[in-house]
Amino acid sequence: MVAKWFARQTAEHGEFRVDVIDLADANLPAALSGRPTPEVTAASERLEKADAFVVVTPEYNHSYPASLKTLLDWHGTQWQAKPVAFVSYGGLSGGLRAVEHLRPVFAELHAVTIRETVSFHGAWSQFDDQGQLINPDGPAAAAKTLLDQLAWWAHSLRDARRVRPYAS
Repeated sequence: MVAKWFARQTAEHGEFRVDVIDLADANLPAALSGRPTPEVTAASERLEKADAFVVVTPEYNHSYPASLKTLLDWHGTQWQAKPVAFVSYGGLSGGLRAVEHLRPVFAELHAVTIRETVSFHGAWSQFDDQGQLINPDGPAAAAKTLLDQLAWWAHSLRDARRVRPYAS
């Protein structure tokens, strides 16, 4: 529900073409041995083409879920010199502990994380049965701020990569 809501916000923003990789359906192998599977290769190509990323994550055991760890482990260079923003959800913390664990991981991948986030504390009570936010004003404003900053970084880093390839 959260990812669908944010994808709509992103499409309405107008600066981005939305391409959602749903890790529930991505079928990425957990082990990093051997050759990449077709699923890994497909995800690699989509990540490589992107100029910016938004990671929508729940909090799992006070951190981010294994499926996201798997995606990060299979892909390294695709994140380099690109901005990453976060939308999180969960219980009392709203998934913010997952975000704080992800920031240093993305720093090691040479990505730039966006300071602003969108988080849903008690997410299950914030959406109605049709997946619409009950009180959309605050989250919509936070999403606009995040997307405005992400657009600035995406344009700036894309232009910089064109002028001078990133050296890691």
